Amino acid sequence: MSLVSERAAVAADIPFVDLAAQQAEIMPDIEPLVLELLRSGAFIGGAAVTDFERAYAASVGVKHCVGVANGTDALHLALRASGIGPGDEVIVPANTFIATAEAVSLAGATPVLVDVDPVHLLIDPDAVAAAVTARTRAIIPVHLYGQVAPVEALEPIAECAGALIIEDAAQAQGAARHGRGAGSLGAIAGTSFYPGKNLGAAGDAGAVTTDDEELADRVRLIGGHGSRVKYEHETVGTNSRLDALQAIVLNAKLERLAGWNEARRAAAARYAELLAGTAVRIPESMPGNVHVWHLYVVRVQDRARAIEALGRAGIGTGIHYPTPVHLTEAYRSLGYERGAFPVAERAAEEILSLPMFPHLTAAQQERVAEVLLGAVG
Repeated sequence: MSLVSERAAVAADIPFVDLAAQQAEIMPDIEPLVLELLRSGAFIGGAAVTDFERAYAASVGVKHCVGVANGTDALHLALRASGIGPGDEVIVPANTFIATAEAVSLAGATPVLVDVDPVHLLIDPDAVAAAVTARTRAIIPVHLYGQVAPVEALEPIAECAGALIIEDAAQAQGAARHGRGAGSLGAIAGTSFYPGKNLGAAGDAGAVTTDDEELADRVRLIGGHGSRVKYEHETVGTNSRLDALQAIVLNAKLERLAGWNEARRAAAARYAELLAGTAVRIPESMPGNVHVWHLYVVRVQDRARAIEALGRAGIGTGIHYPTPVHLTEAYRSLGYERGAFPVAERAAEEILSLPMFPHLTAAQQERVAEVLLGAVG
C-alpha cells in the first residue's frame, strides 16, 4: 500500500460524512428503477421528476417545487424570477458559502453583506435593518448548519423596504421554525441537493420552492431556455433541470429524511453531553427552531491543533466557512475591509465541523470527543 493509500485508509476511520451508508440503505429501492431508466433512455423529465417535485413541495409545506440542476442555480433562478437584476441590492450574511453571494452576482444585482448573531451565527436582523437602502430589493436569510434563520424578524424590515425574502435553504431540508418548514417562509426559496446535504442526490441537484404559481412558472421558464414550447423562446434563459436519475435517488431518500434527521438530532444531543462543561463551545438551537443538524459546528481556541489531532486519529473534520464572503478575493471589489463584520470574522477563526451523519454511532462520537478534548482540554 502506498503512503497516499495508507493516509486515505486512516482518514476513513471516522469519516466527516458517510454517503456510502446512505446509498447502501436506499440501493434496494433505487436499483430496479435506475436500471429501468437506463433501458428506457428517458433521462430528462418524466414521472420520477414530477413525483419528487410534488412530494418535496408537500414536505416543505408549499404549493410548488421546481427541480433544477443545483443549489446555486436555485437561488439564481429565484432571484431572476423575482425580477431582481442590475441596479438592485440584495442583503446577504457574511457567514455563508460563497454560492449565496454568487447567485446575486449572477443575477446582475449587488450583494450587500451583513454580520451574523454571535450565538447561532445566523443573519442578524438589526444588521439587516441598518443595511437597507433605496435599492434593496431582497433579503436572503441563510438557514445555516441545519437551523432556520429568524425570518419573522426580517419580515417587517422587508415590508418597509418593499423587498422580498428569498430563503437559502440549502442546509435545512426538514428544518422548521415555529411550525413552518424551511423553504416556506419567504416569497421563494432555493435549496441544494448536493450529495452531502441532509437530502442529497447522487450528484448535483437543487430545487426552488414557493407558494406563488407565477414565480414557479417563471423559474421553470427561465431554467428551460426561456421556452414553454420547443424552439419558441420568450426570454433569455438557461439550462437548469433536475434529471430523472437524481429524482429517483431523491425520492428514495425523501422517504427516509424524517428518520435520518431524527438520528442527527440524537447525535447532536450526544455530542452536547460529551462536550458539556469543557473548553469546546457547543452549538445552540435558536428557540422556535426544529434543528436538523446538517453540520455540528463547535468553536475552539486552538483549531489547528484540534484538526491535527483529529486527523492523526483518522477523524474527518471541516470548516464551514474559513473565510467570510467579504474577505474572499472574489468579493474584494465590494470594498469591505477586515473588521467590517467582527462576529463572522471571529467565528471563521474558531469554528470546527465535527463528523455528523445519520449513521454516526455512539462509539464513533465518543472517540471524536476523546480526541478533541485531548487536544483542546
